[in-house]
Amino acid sequence: MTGSLGPDGASGQLAGFRIGVTSDRRSGDLIDALERRGASVFHAPALKIAPIAEDVELLADTAAMIQARPDLFVITTAYGMRRWFEAADAAGSGAALLEVLGNGRILVRGPKARGAVRAAGLDDVGISSDETTATLVDQLLQEDLSGLTVGVQLHAYADEHQLARLRGAGARLLTVTPYRWIKPAGSERLPRLIDAVCAGQLDCVTFTSAPAVDALFSTAAEQGLQEQLIGRFRQGVLAAAVGPVTAQPLLDAGIEPIVPERFRMGALIRLVCDHLAAHHVEQVPTLNGQVEVRGRSVRVGTETVELAPTQLVLFKALLAARGAVLSRDALITLLAHTGAGHALDMNVNRLRKALPDPRLVETVVKRGYRLHV
Repeated sequence: MTGSLGPDGASGQLAGFRIGVTSDRRSGDLIDALERRGASVFHAPALKIAPIAEDVELLADTAAMIQARPDLFVITTAYGMRRWFEAADAAGSGAALLEVLGNGRILVRGPKARGAVRAAGLDDVGISSDETTATLVDQLLQEDLSGLTVGVQLHAYADEHQLARLRGAGARLLTVTPYRWIKPAGSERLPRLIDAVCAGQLDCVTFTSAPAVDALFSTAAEQGLQEQLIGRFRQGVLAAAVGPVTAQPLLDAGIEPIVPERFRMGALIRLVCDHLAAHHVEQVPTLNGQVEVRGRSVRVGTETVELAPTQLVLFKALLAARGAVLSRDALITLLAHTGAGHALDMNVNRLRKALPDPRLVETVVKRGYRLHV
């Protein structure tokens, strides 16, 4: 995958930004690509794929599929197709699975799934125009499915609505899930990532699977932080999903993630770079010249300023207000997520000391604070 991530000529494009990565599988490539572009990465794997040797259900479903000899097959992912054959070969049923698939009609969800089917020496008769299962089911429903057996290779996040549509059309459905999600080593970092999002200490979080989104939300609910987490994603923290399936649970929560036109890791990285540069760099003319906040990086005039996380949250809020007064209550509520809500005046003083000119942050008596623009 490394070759698909684009040239290193974008070095520094993400300087100042801190990005959360929730994937486990192939996360190293994503992290390396983000760090090459200057980002600071917080890796908190939400879920990982269970080893094949531990997946007894996969072997049972494969045996049932071979015995039933479906008329139609729906292949949703390249990785799932390869892993399915890997498991079947290990169980001594690879040749039988290949023969059964070869005698049925195969539809694929996208070009990567098509590539995996053809690499196995098979061919397909149809492909989704937008790489979604829903469109593939639309195609299938154009014919009479009554009495037909349809085998569906799922991708660890079953779209029950689409399966129900096929059953409703009279098809006998068999499913196989070549990979299942379990908690990985390092999943204990997920609560810390949630805390960082709620405290405004991350600029973006990337998602490469829908189950990882669900794991994030359920962990936040256990912490009593789900509403705060969703609120942060709605205002301030960018959510980036590799494709529409991954994006759906975010959309269901009222979060609008960015999704690349091509559902690939390289396209996701380029979109994150472009979007952060276009929408997450604040520039305001002030008493001390131009102030720029680029992720974690703060520049006042010609001077780069190092701010502690709590002071950075405070300064970014004042900058976003562009000279308007922020009330003490609003700032205390904001800082409460950082654990410093009880010490607003102390943090304002620390912020002033860190700036080239303390007058940049003004006190408005009995009202709050503002940036001297």
